Amino acid sequence: MTPSLPHQGGPPDESHRPAEDPRHKAKRRALTLLIIVLLIGVPAGYLVISANQSRNSGKDKEAKYAATGLTPGWPSKVQRRLYQVTVPHPADDIAYYETNNWKTSRLYVQFRTNPAGLDSFLGAMGVRRDQLKKDEIAVGERDRKVTGWTFTGPGPWWGLTHEQKNPAPTQDVVVNLADPEHPAVFVVSRTVP
Repeated sequence: MTPSLPHQGGPPDESHRPAEDPRHKAKRRALTLLIIVLLIGVPAGYLVISANQSRNSGKDKEAKYAATGLTPGWPSKVQRRLYQVTVPHPADDIAYYETNNWKTSRLYVQFRTNPAGLDSFLGAMGVRRDQLKKDEIAVGERDRKVTGWTFTGPGPWWGLTHEQKNPAPTQDVVVNLADPEHPAVFVVSRTVP
């Protein structure tokens, strides 16, 4: 014979809860819905915003590095410090372009300033205005092709090459003094990584 198993008793006497008020039920459901939206919607919204920012940042960088010539505007502070090119104040018609490869990195900068700005620029580089040589086109043919600089307009043209020991950059400078009150400056600063 098989032994009989004990029977489980019914549920203990629970006090019967009164039926839920419809307004209370609506509030509870609204609160539950709000919590679900916050737990799912906020992170999802953050991901969408973050993805858009990341994509836009990539497009900006792509445009910057796809540039194949002088770009109007100031070089970054890091570029100016690395290549030791101090653009003076006041300056206008500023444009720059950077190239990098395994052998040499170059920063091309052009701007127009006033006589005090020219002296300030040259002084920051460690040279004086009297070291400029008349009709010295210090920027080489290769660099002129990269930037489109021709140096054939009205002059006089003055230039110099400021050589420094690696890793400090070497700068080729050409100055157009056709308008002595607003000299145009063209600089190629190159460094070996």
